[in-house]
Amino acid sequence: MPKIEHPSRRYLLKGALAAGGVGIGAKFATRVAAQALAPTPECHDHDAPTKPDIEGPFYKPRSPERANLIEPGTKAQLYRLEGFVLTRSCKPIAGAILDLWHADENGDYDNDGFRYRGHQFVGNDGRYRFDTIKAGLYPDRTRHYHFKVAQPRGRPLTTQLYFPLEPDNATDDYFSPRLLMHISPGKITLARFDFILDVA
Repeated sequence: MPKIEHPSRRYLLKGALAAGGVGIGAKFATRVAAQALAPTPECHDHDAPTKPDIEGPFYKPRSPERANLIEPGTKAQLYRLEGFVLTRSCKPIAGAILDLWHADENGDYDNDGFRYRGHQFVGNDGRYRFDTIKAGLYPDRTRHYHFKVAQPRGRPLTTQLYFPLEPDNATDDYFSPRLLMHISPGKITLARFDFILDVA
């Protein structure tokens, strides 16, 4: 894999297709490979850090380390969410941790176990990838994924990622357009977001 200095979202797509499926089989990987993600802007030096957002009431520590959160038998829309964890100068943050949790297709959080919860550590290239589903809706909120992201031994950034073109975005008090994912719809939806931590 080439050395990454200023990773672009076009590079993300190439890396995702080269890497194939993670824990969900070649069939999933083939479907993802058949899709095309429209180019989006590259990271530039001195970007603003990713905006914090509320943790919410459903965070649980000690989630399992895994990239595949898809539950057997789900009928929800499948999502592949990926991107990089970067410094403000667009350098990858090796060893960063990302903790993801979200509601299931019915809008419920698993507070007894760890359904739709997981964390992972990125490699030297700073790239992450989660295979999951489209987060469900529940009253008074728009669709979202929750994240905690931190450099090694650093203080975590707590934030949320939002889905474009959701009607409830307009009425959600916590929604921010700065936290919108880039989406390429399809049988398996590709979603992109680069986290920029407040690190020089």
